[in-house]
Amino acid sequence: MARRPFVIVKGTVWFCNECGGEAAKWSGQCPHCKAWNTLVEEKVAHRGSGGGRTKSRGTSLRVGEGGGAVALTEAMKDESVRLTTGMGEIDRVLGGGLVEGSVVLIGGEPGAGKSTLVTQLSTQLASHGTVLYVSGEESTAQIASRARRLGVSDDAPVRLLASGEVSAVEQAVRMHSPRVVVIDSVQTLRVDELESAAGSVTQLREVTARLVTMAKQEKRAVLLIGHVTKDGMIAGPKVLEHLVDVVLSFDGDRSGGPRVVRALKNRFGATGELAVLEMTRDGLREVPDPSALFLAERPKDVPGSVVLASADGARPLLLEVQALVTPTAMPSPRRVATGIDPTRLSILCAVLAQRAPLPLREHDVFVAMAGGASVDEPAADLGIACSIASSVVEVALPADLVVFGEVGLAGEIRAVPRATIRLEEAVKLGFKRALVPRANVERGEVPPGVKAVGVGHVREIAAWIERKAEGR
Repeated sequence: MARRPFVIVKGTVWFCNECGGEAAKWSGQCPHCKAWNTLVEEKVAHRGSGGGRTKSRGTSLRVGEGGGAVALTEAMKDESVRLTTGMGEIDRVLGGGLVEGSVVLIGGEPGAGKSTLVTQLSTQLASHGTVLYVSGEESTAQIASRARRLGVSDDAPVRLLASGEVSAVEQAVRMHSPRVVVIDSVQTLRVDELESAAGSVTQLREVTARLVTMAKQEKRAVLLIGHVTKDGMIAGPKVLEHLVDVVLSFDGDRSGGPRVVRALKNRFGATGELAVLEMTRDGLREVPDPSALFLAERPKDVPGSVVLASADGARPLLLEVQALVTPTAMPSPRRVATGIDPTRLSILCAVLAQRAPLPLREHDVFVAMAGGASVDEPAADLGIACSIASSVVEVALPADLVVFGEVGLAGEIRAVPRATIRLEEAVKLGFKRALVPRANVERGEVPPGVKAVGVGHVREIAAWIERKAEGR
């Protein structure tokens, strides 16, 4: 019997933007991760009338010779080689430097300075060997112009490639054997074997898999720049973040405020670490004392202004919380938050109105983190509550006061971790007093040099502020 001729049949498959799963037809909910309204249509090719969908090469990782397993004791002998980036803050966020064979994804809003950051890192990493800088958005002349503005040396061993094809990247890697590969950005690359447009779910998944395979098999470090959505999430399927080793969030105000690099995922170090950078005419520079930077323009003797001692990762950070409480004629008062979770603000307002009690049911409440900072840890609750209470009673808190603590729905103030390092950072910047959870004080977590007042319920906050207003 004659064999049936080989044909390619084009079809449509629906992919989930969250998990990368696929479905034969559209539905409101993804059948895999149960997310709503995340299925997008993609054109794919199938082999023959009953064959499977075409797949490009190079997306599988093999461990050991002939596909055999490697003994754990043997693998433990191979210690990871780390490459210093030339920026101590970035090295600390990465866990000690860039690991050979790792894939790092850097996500951030347009204009935040991602390309500037990777350009500076490329020139510093060139001290360890050749760096290949691939851009699918800029020409080589544009990249060279930015490097010239940043004062890059003419003899830096950095190779430039302006291409959006993964095959061209792989060919350049074979030709120049770089130690580090920089991709700006992963959403602009595409695989020739797939007919979908660059940036689609299928392209992103295949492109990232090819780059991860190259990094692991050839021990090359790869830096990927990723676009973000309007919600601040990295664009593309969630599987994109699962494939890479490190996910860094690059946040900042394009108007010139400080830039913050956070480790959202790190297989080689701790997550939650952050680095604070500042944009200058000569590029990004490290901020040695970020707490002093965020508090540089703090107003004195102003109701509603409170200094919060936060701890992002292992680093303590002092931030200013500002609140403004004003009467409203609307039936539903507004709760507006900048730099904190709006839902958390609504909960705190309800707790203060019911448990303190403070007259907030007929007032608009506006709360913001000064200097473009943001915080999402529960320890910020007490600082937000104190700023709201200070604004309500129109009493300014002492300039040398620092606050932290978690507030529960019953109005109780709970202890928070890393209280000692928060207060040590406050003492270093000249703060003498602290309003903290009573449990932290009873545990002996108050270092010398600061007078800490322990509180156990939100009703004690307003009473404490009133006593301060009376000079007691």
